[in-house]
Amino acid sequence: MALLTLEGIGKRYRQGEIEVQALQGVDLQVAEGDFAALVGPSGSGKTTLLNIIGGLDAPTQGSVRLNGIELTAMGEAELSDFRLFQLGFIFQAYNLVPVLSALENVELVMVLQGQHRHERRERAEHYLELVGLKAVMHRRPSALSGGQQQRVAVARALAAGPRLVLADEPTANLDSENAFALLDIMHRLSHEEKTTFIFSTHDTRVMERAERIITLRDGRLASDERHERHSA
Repeated sequence: MALLTLEGIGKRYRQGEIEVQALQGVDLQVAEGDFAALVGPSGSGKTTLLNIIGGLDAPTQGSVRLNGIELTAMGEAELSDFRLFQLGFIFQAYNLVPVLSALENVELVMVLQGQHRHERRERAEHYLELVGLKAVMHRRPSALSGGQQQRVAVARALAAGPRLVLADEPTANLDSENAFALLDIMHRLSHEEKTTFIFSTHDTRVMERAERIITLRDGRLASDERHERHSA
């Protein structure tokens, strides 16, 4: 059974007097543990589709089911809780809280989940160690490099135990060394933790590391291919 199922996803919105068809008839299934890149030219609908998968935007038509649960039938409060416990998000801009340490940033989602202090501290330290940052876990974001900040964001996304991690251009601000190191960490964790990753990206470095390339063109699914992952 697929972890994620999209059926007939369409999205229209108005841009001034013009109605834009951002997505049309998108059908997609994603299995547990997939390490997939969602690609296509600007305006192809990648970010719109990622936002719909994450419950941040609603489709005009069609349905989204994650782990057997219909997202499009939920109210905003239900969706908020669902995102908190089922989904992890990694953004291009890191979205770390500047006044919190790396450790506290990783703990933050688990605080919202209501996890006990000892448990969340243990998990936060564990994931910071996995991404190679335990030695700097008490530093604030301003004292970390861009690559380190993005690793904190990855640790934060994974520590909360999501079924699916959605990453929007996560390597766009990183040099190649940091980008490949981060992708290799996420790939290893996806297999160890059985966490599913979907990247929305223009970055060929992400495509080289992905095991599945899902291409959108003009709001439609153009191709969906699996291939062997390239190593560094």
